[in-house]
Amino acid sequence: MRVDVRGVHKYFDTTTSKLRVLENVDLQVEKGEFIAIMGPSGSGKSTLLFLLGCLDVPTFGHIFLDEADVTEEPESVRERIRLHHIGFIFQNYNLIPTLDALENVRLPMQLAGVRANERDARSMALLRLVGMDVKADEPVNNLSGGQQQRVAIARALANLPGLVLADEPTGNLDIRSSKEVMDVIRTVNENQDITTIVVTHDPKVAAYANRVYYLEDGRLRATVL
Repeated sequence: MRVDVRGVHKYFDTTTSKLRVLENVDLQVEKGEFIAIMGPSGSGKSTLLFLLGCLDVPTFGHIFLDEADVTEEPESVRERIRLHHIGFIFQNYNLIPTLDALENVRLPMQLAGVRANERDARSMALLRLVGMDVKADEPVNNLSGGQQQRVAIARALANLPGLVLADEPTGNLDIRSSKEVMDVIRTVNENQDITTIVVTHDPKVAAYANRVYYLEDGRLRATVL
């Protein structure tokens, strides 16, 4: 999926003023690219990711996903885009604790109306891809942080998205687990040609990307690896 951000601003109203979070952000990401966005806490990294993921809309400006201006679409269409075309990986995993690993991966497919036999086969294939097939029947609460995040990566791929967005995917992990998770994300990007955008404060995580951007005071600039 190609991503094209044009002149995006994002403001939030406070009791006394407007909080300017993003200022005239431009960004172009080609299909299959892997980019990282760095910046200090509160710089607007997660806000930008939510805009790219159709979870919010900009105050001004436009975001195109494969030539479609998603900022102009009604929420019902944006919801379908999120379900069918975008995979999300969060710092806190956001798995459903009452379900096992296989059920967590299968759930997005159920919501998308994928047939039962295809759901089962694809879920196991994705768990195998991230090295978690042996834990398929394990309640996710019994898994380590790194294992949970690998299940979350499999879940993000459930509906064969063109775009994966990861918000501080290693923020709760130790050094070893962080490397394992980023190795998986990089392998998926390379082998499945999925556009990947990672928000991080960790230079070691950003080093996995083909290009790195820095966000500060609401403005985005390219950096040199």
